[in-house]
Amino acid sequence: MGNENTKAFVYVGSYTDDQHPVGISLYSFNGQNGELTLIETYSDLPNASFLAVNKEKTVLYAVSETVIYEGRFGGSAAAYAIEPGTGRLSKINQQPADGSAPCYVSLDATGHRVYVANYLSGDVTVFPVEAGGGLGEPTQLIKHDGELGPQADRQEAPHAHAIVPSPDNRFAVSVDLGLDRLVVSRIDAESGDLQPHGGAEVKPGAGPRHVVFNADSTYVYAINELDNTVTVLSYEADAGRMAAVQNLSTLPEDLGGVSYCADIHLSGDGRFLYASNRGHDSIAVYGVDRDSGTLSVVGWQSTRGQWPRNFALSPQDAFLLAANQNSNSIVVFRRDAETGMLQETEHTVAVSRPVCVRFL
Repeated sequence: MGNENTKAFVYVGSYTDDQHPVGISLYSFNGQNGELTLIETYSDLPNASFLAVNKEKTVLYAVSETVIYEGRFGGSAAAYAIEPGTGRLSKINQQPADGSAPCYVSLDATGHRVYVANYLSGDVTVFPVEAGGGLGEPTQLIKHDGELGPQADRQEAPHAHAIVPSPDNRFAVSVDLGLDRLVVSRIDAESGDLQPHGGAEVKPGAGPRHVVFNADSTYVYAINELDNTVTVLSYEADAGRMAAVQNLSTLPEDLGGVSYCADIHLSGDGRFLYASNRGHDSIAVYGVDRDSGTLSVVGWQSTRGQWPRNFALSPQDAFLLAANQNSNSIVVFRRDAETGMLQETEHTVAVSRPVCVRFL
């Protein structure tokens, strides 16, 4: 992997409190050595726990993971204009999500719809995108329902944890930790609305959290928070159908102690899959068989911190940035393009409770 472009921008979303009000931080990123430099912080959005950038890189969307917004039940989502050349943010607007504790935000491929997964209320909110990138009032609130998983302390109700459009923008997969289910909706090409379509189950008690599609839409990879596994699912793009073909642990064998999976990403060349473990405090590295889609363990890398909730690969995959929520740090690793493994660098930054990392 060659050197990256000299400079990029990185946004970090954080949990907030009265003593630590910064919800979003903006950093510059040195693509030569992985160094992060703080540019600006924003304290106008509490618990900015997930971020997304539109394809034109002109607008950042963020959820505010709260249970009350302006006196009404639920959290909210906000849109920010991105200043060209500097990455600096200016808020466009903020809208109620009508669901509680929103924890994930994504855009459809047209950029005309923003999707938000609401964890506590177990539903998905659809926002139209207005001219200029602002959020319109929600047009849909889609409730998840079905048979609950067996882990009574965590699966007592539906818990929508992510929503990810398919690469061809024909379907969207919302991931429900409480139901052990990947809920598939069809994206109406005319209206942009989500229509019920189907879904796929994972193992009872797995607790799916996030998913990622491979580039040619033949496989979906789900990270399961509660049983520390990755599920590989075959995917029929035309039909929007998927079926599990492999389950693999994210942890070394015979590991003691408590751990919960969090985030999952594929390298740009599709050869390696990465998954984060909170408790084991590591990134698991897998090789991807390009024919079968199945995974094999390459190894693990400590994140040099506690509770890596989220991580991101840099634009050309030369680096991986791990957000250690409980030790208040983002740690930069260099990635070996041939082996997929990660090596420590000298670069780390202190940031209060980081929970999302997003490159511009």
